[in-house]
Amino acid sequence: MLDQYDRVIISIMQTDGRITLTELASRVGLTKTPCAARVKRLEAEGYVLGYKAVVDCEKLGLGHVAFVEVKLNDTKLAALDAFNEAARRIPEIEQMHLIAGHFDYLVKVRTADINAFRLVLGEKLSALPHVAHTSTFVAMATIID
Repeated sequence: MLDQYDRVIISIMQTDGRITLTELASRVGLTKTPCAARVKRLEAEGYVLGYKAVVDCEKLGLGHVAFVEVKLNDTKLAALDAFNEAARRIPEIEQMHLIAGHFDYLVKVRTADINAFRLVLGEKLSALPHVAHTSTFVAMATIID
Protein backbone atom coordinates (compact mmCIF):
# COMPACT_ATOMS: atom_id res chain seq x y z
CA MET A 1 0.00 0.00 0.00
CA LEU A 2 1.40 3.38 -0.98
CA ASP A 3 1.00 6.35 1.32
CA GLN A 4 1.36 10.06 0.55
CA TYR A 5 5.14 10.00 1.10
CA ASP A 6 5.60 7.08 -1.30
CA ARG A 7 3.54 8.82 -3.97
CA VAL A 8 5.52 12.05 -3.61
CA ILE A 9 8.81 10.14 -3.77
CA ILE A 10 7.71 8.40 -6.96
CA SER A 11 6.53 11.66 -8.49
CA ILE A 12 9.79 13.44 -7.77
CA MET A 13 11.90 10.51 -8.98
CA GLN A 14 9.94 10.34 -12.24
CA THR A 15 11.08 13.85 -13.12
CA ASP A 16 14.55 13.66 -11.55
CA GLY A 17 15.88 10.13 -11.25
CA ARG A 18 19.34 11.41 -10.30
CA ILE A 19 18.17 13.40 -7.29
CA THR A 20 20.31 12.81 -4.20
CA LEU A 21 18.71 11.10 -1.23
CA THR A 22 19.39 14.20 0.86
CA GLU A 23 17.53 16.45 -1.59
CA LEU A 24 14.72 13.91 -2.04
CA ALA A 25 14.26 13.58 1.72
CA SER A 26 14.18 17.36 2.08
CA ARG A 27 11.57 17.77 -0.65
CA VAL A 28 9.41 14.96 0.75
CA GLY A 29 9.66 16.14 4.34
CA LEU A 30 11.48 13.14 5.78
CA THR A 31 14.96 12.56 7.12
CA LYS A 32 17.46 10.77 4.88
CA THR A 33 17.33 7.31 6.52
CA PRO A 34 13.55 6.72 6.33
CA CYS A 35 13.48 8.22 2.82
CA ALA A 36 16.24 5.84 1.70
CA ALA A 37 14.33 2.92 3.23
CA ARG A 38 11.20 3.92 1.33
CA VAL A 39 13.12 4.18 -1.97
CA LYS A 40 14.62 0.72 -1.42
CA ARG A 41 11.18 -0.70 -0.61
CA LEU A 42 9.66 0.93 -3.69
CA GLU A 43 12.40 -0.64 -5.80
CA ALA A 44 12.09 -4.06 -4.13
CA GLU A 45 8.31 -4.11 -4.52
CA GLY A 46 8.54 -3.20 -8.21
CA TYR A 47 7.09 0.31 -8.08
CA VAL A 48 10.41 1.71 -9.31
CA LEU A 49 11.61 -0.52 -12.13
CA GLY A 50 14.90 1.19 -12.93
CA TYR A 51 16.66 4.35 -13.97
CA LYS A 52 17.63 5.58 -17.40
CA ALA A 53 19.04 8.59 -19.17
CA VAL A 54 16.74 10.70 -21.30
CA VAL A 55 18.72 11.36 -24.46
CA ASP A 56 18.42 13.71 -27.42
CA CYS A 57 17.56 11.30 -30.22
CA GLU A 58 18.06 14.00 -32.87
CA LYS A 59 21.69 14.43 -31.79
CA LEU A 60 22.11 10.64 -31.88
CA GLY A 61 20.89 10.58 -35.48
CA LEU A 62 17.60 8.88 -34.60
CA GLY A 63 15.13 11.68 -35.19
CA HIS A 64 12.59 9.84 -37.36
CA VAL A 65 9.57 8.49 -35.47
CA ALA A 66 6.78 6.47 -36.97
CA PHE A 67 3.80 4.77 -35.38
CA VAL A 68 2.68 1.55 -36.99
CA GLU A 69 -0.69 -0.09 -36.52
CA VAL A 70 -0.27 -3.84 -36.85
CA LYS A 71 -3.14 -6.20 -37.55
CA LEU A 72 -2.45 -9.90 -37.04
CA ASN A 73 -4.08 -12.77 -38.91
CA ASP A 74 -4.33 -14.78 -35.67
CA THR A 75 -4.82 -13.46 -32.14
CA LYS A 76 -4.73 -16.68 -30.17
CA LEU A 77 -2.29 -16.61 -27.25
CA ALA A 78 0.37 -18.62 -29.09
CA ALA A 79 0.29 -16.20 -32.04
CA LEU A 80 0.52 -13.16 -29.76
CA ASP A 81 3.43 -14.73 -27.89
CA ALA A 82 5.27 -15.51 -31.14
CA PHE A 83 4.76 -11.95 -32.41
CA ASN A 84 5.84 -10.41 -29.07
CA GLU A 85 8.99 -12.53 -28.82
CA ALA A 86 10.08 -11.75 -32.37
CA ALA A 87 9.31 -8.02 -32.00
CA ARG A 88 11.51 -7.79 -28.89
CA ARG A 89 14.50 -8.58 -31.14
CA ILE A 90 13.99 -5.49 -33.33
CA PRO A 91 16.09 -2.70 -31.78
CA GLU A 92 14.28 0.05 -33.70
CA ILE A 93 11.04 -0.70 -31.86
CA GLU A 94 10.96 1.80 -29.01
CA GLN A 95 7.49 0.96 -27.68
CA MET A 96 4.84 -1.60 -28.48
CA HIS A 97 1.33 -1.83 -27.08
CA LEU A 98 -1.37 -4.47 -27.46
CA ILE A 99 -4.50 -2.50 -28.34
CA ALA A 100 -8.22 -3.13 -27.97
CA GLY A 101 -9.58 -1.77 -31.24
CA HIS A 102 -9.64 -2.31 -34.99
CA PHE A 103 -5.95 -3.29 -35.03
CA ASP A 104 -3.91 -5.39 -32.61
CA TYR A 105 -0.69 -3.48 -31.85
CA LEU A 106 0.53 0.09 -31.89
CA VAL A 107 4.29 0.13 -32.45
CA LYS A 108 6.58 3.15 -32.08
CA VAL A 109 9.59 2.83 -34.36
CA ARG A 110 12.60 5.17 -34.17
CA THR A 111 15.12 5.34 -37.00
CA ALA A 112 17.54 7.76 -38.63
CA ASP A 113 15.29 8.68 -41.54
CA ILE A 114 12.45 7.54 -43.77
CA ASN A 115 14.72 5.23 -45.79
CA ALA A 116 15.88 3.43 -42.65
CA PHE A 117 12.27 3.19 -41.53
CA ARG A 118 11.23 1.65 -44.86
CA LEU A 119 13.81 -1.09 -44.34
CA VAL A 120 12.63 -1.78 -40.80
CA LEU A 121 9.00 -1.88 -41.90
CA GLY A 122 9.59 -3.98 -45.01
CA GLU A 123 12.29 -6.35 -43.82
CA LYS A 124 11.65 -6.67 -40.10
CA LEU A 125 8.23 -5.56 -38.85
CA SER A 126 6.14 -6.86 -41.74
CA ALA A 127 8.04 -10.16 -41.60
CA LEU A 128 7.09 -10.86 -37.99
CA PRO A 129 4.91 -13.91 -37.31
CA HIS A 130 1.19 -13.55 -38.07
CA VAL A 131 1.35 -9.98 -39.48
CA ALA A 132 -1.57 -9.50 -41.86
CA HIS A 133 -1.53 -5.73 -42.36
CA THR A 134 0.28 -2.59 -41.24
CA SER A 135 -0.58 1.08 -41.44
CA THR A 136 2.00 3.78 -40.76
CA PHE A 137 1.77 7.27 -39.33
CA VAL A 138 4.91 9.43 -39.42
CA ALA A 139 5.39 11.92 -36.59
CA MET A 140 6.14 15.44 -37.80
CA ALA A 141 7.11 16.75 -34.35
CA THR A 142 7.17 15.56 -30.75
CA ILE A 143 5.17 17.89 -28.54
CA ILE A 144 5.12 15.90 -25.27
CA ASP A 145 7.41 12.93 -24.65
